[in-house]
Amino acid sequence: MAEKAIIRLRMSNHDAHYGGNLVDGARMLALFGDVATELLIRHDGDEGLFVAYDNVEFKAPVFAGDFIEAEGEIVSVGNSSRKMVFEARKVITARPDISDSACDVLDEPLVVCRASGTCVVPKNKQRKG
Repeated sequence: MAEKAIIRLRMSNHDAHYGGNLVDGARMLALFGDVATELLIRHDGDEGLFVAYDNVEFKAPVFAGDFIEAEGEIVSVGNSSRKMVFEARKVITARPDISDSACDVLDEPLVVCRASGTCVVPKNKQRKG
């Protein structure tokens, strides 16, 4: 049984870390952490702990004003470990070249980051299963 979770939010000027309102790639990892937490709560009834990423690929830039959809899925379950895969997609892009409030809905979401990692829920904290 595959467990999935998804969140969508807009990157703000506060998220921009570099020139040109470029958002730090670590922001995508923070979104994946939130998705992982939801997955663990749904699966185990506990927030668990993120142990490690084993792969992270940054595929395209993200800017302040962009709307990002982050999705994750549990792909493998051990005694206490949960292997997960994640994908972040840009679904709306800011258009500062037109005006400071212009945006476009993308015809096809643009993958901006993919990752996989492992989380752990200690046996004594697992309430479901």
